[in-house]
Amino acid sequence: MFIRQPTQRRGVERARLHSSHRPRRHLVRGVAGNTSGDTVWLFDLDNTLHDASHAIFPAINRLMTAYVARVLGCDDTTASRVRVDYWQRYGATLLGMVRHHQVDPADFLRAAHDFPELADMVRVRRGLVAALRQLPGRKILVTNAPRNYARSVMAIAGIDRCFERVVAIEDMWVHGHLRPKPDRRMMLRLLAQIGVAPHRAVLVEDTLSHLKHYAGSGIRRAWVTGYLRTIAPSRPHVVVPAQDASVPGAARDAVTRSTLAAEDRQRVAHLAQERSVTLVAAESQDPTRAATTPQSQPDHLPRVRARVTNRPGYVDIKVQSMHQLLRRMWRTGS
Repeated sequence: MFIRQPTQRRGVERARLHSSHRPRRHLVRGVAGNTSGDTVWLFDLDNTLHDASHAIFPAINRLMTAYVARVLGCDDTTASRVRVDYWQRYGATLLGMVRHHQVDPADFLRAAHDFPELADMVRVRRGLVAALRQLPGRKILVTNAPRNYARSVMAIAGIDRCFERVVAIEDMWVHGHLRPKPDRRMMLRLLAQIGVAPHRAVLVEDTLSHLKHYAGSGIRRAWVTGYLRTIAPSRPHVVVPAQDASVPGAARDAVTRSTLAAEDRQRVAHLAQERSVTLVAAESQDPTRAATTPQSQPDHLPRVRARVTNRPGYVDIKVQSMHQLLRRMWRTGS
């Protein structure tokens, strides 16, 4: 016993040293709602749980563009082009700025999410809190936004006690590298940390490109489309003509969707749509492949369920809101 004691002491000291470098687990105490069942829900925040397209995303676009212009010493047009390019290449403008311009991630995130009037910018659907509390299973928020912003939005929306944990971009370091969504290593490590097998997890997202990256990982994927109507971060800012400014919101949304559709047609349409999170239409269907209806199939073949319009194959479920997701769960019992 006396011979092994120094080894044990060194082991304890080594464990303490490693624990001091572990990221904090940002748990929410007193989680309210139905946490029964085996399902673990991994919820995105912006444009999934609240309408970020209304005011927050356009503001983030402007703040990011101003930051890039300040770092590069260029005009806003060039800065916007660089911002979009980094988002398309790396999945987040921040990663491009860190890799090519050695910016401080905390400084970038603080500048891009500086909203003194955030309470006036957050829009949520009525009954969101009740829907989240009734949804069976554990719920974790996983967002590429900074923690302070995420917690502020959650508090304003009244959903801060619906989640047992908040995983923000500050928590997405893997082996010394920042790995935000849609990085598989970060997500699988998170599931391993909380002791959840991938097949028990459901990622609830508005961003198609994120969902596509997790296809084949075992994680189920739910696509929320209710807020995909205008602008998302790092998307080229589309401005509705001034003469249409007085048109009601639905009409302005139609004008914006038309403008975005025309913009995508000018580019490589399929690739642009996969990388975009702003169009309600998911992906262009293959026009060369004729649809086969159940009535046209021979009787000896099993009837197959028709593919849901605008739902890519790597999406397991497509809903417009948390209320619809809850109804789907009640109906299917899964």
